[in-house]
Amino acid sequence: MRLLLLEDDLDYKESIKEYLESLGYKIDDFDDGEEALSAIYENKYHLLILDIRVPSLSGYELVKIIRENKDNTPVIYITSLTDINNLSLGYELGCNDYIKKPFSPKELKYRIEQLIKLFYSNENSGQVKLKPNFMYDVLKRELFLDKNLINLTKKQSAVVFCLVSNKNQFVSIDRLRSEVWDDKYICEADIRVCIKKIRDKTSKEFITNQRGIGYKIDSEK
Repeated sequence: MRLLLLEDDLDYKESIKEYLESLGYKIDDFDDGEEALSAIYENKYHLLILDIRVPSLSGYELVKIIRENKDNTPVIYITSLTDINNLSLGYELGCNDYIKKPFSPKELKYRIEQLIKLFYSNENSGQVKLKPNFMYDVLKRELFLDKNLINLTKKQSAVVFCLVSNKNQFVSIDRLRSEVWDDKYICEADIRVCIKKIRDKTSKEFITNQRGIGYKIDSEK
């Protein structure tokens, strides 16, 4: 698979590229947003890994442009802690995931694998069939039952996306707290309330749980 990496820190870029190439990915790397955008127009990439603060064209601006041009290639932002307050903008523009600097190579590997599995695991890569009789649109982050859209709040939608990204396996409370609430403290009872409200809008079987392990959403076999 061919990935694009946009990072203007030379050491970061080289270490990420070397690690991902060791995993078998083909990496095209750039340190300038305009150059990365030109490459996206000229080539087909399976996934984009973008720093936000880069010369010429920011990661925000780049994603805004490609989404306006109907390019739904999955995007992971790599960002410093000072960027976290702006991540809502990134999601609104169309990114699919983010990873905070500094991060371990294995964390990046995991997030890449999850998005690739989510987008390319079946012929219609934007659609995931879920039990019981639900359909999830990965690109739009929308959940349907019998073609009817289920209206979710932003937090509920983020929980569903996290669970679908890890479908068929349990996700712990700590991981939900990290990925949905950005590591901000939220008590387990409040997370259970959020899960209950999603079940109220879907079905009791949509999200399953195992005490002490976590929550999961299963795909149709």
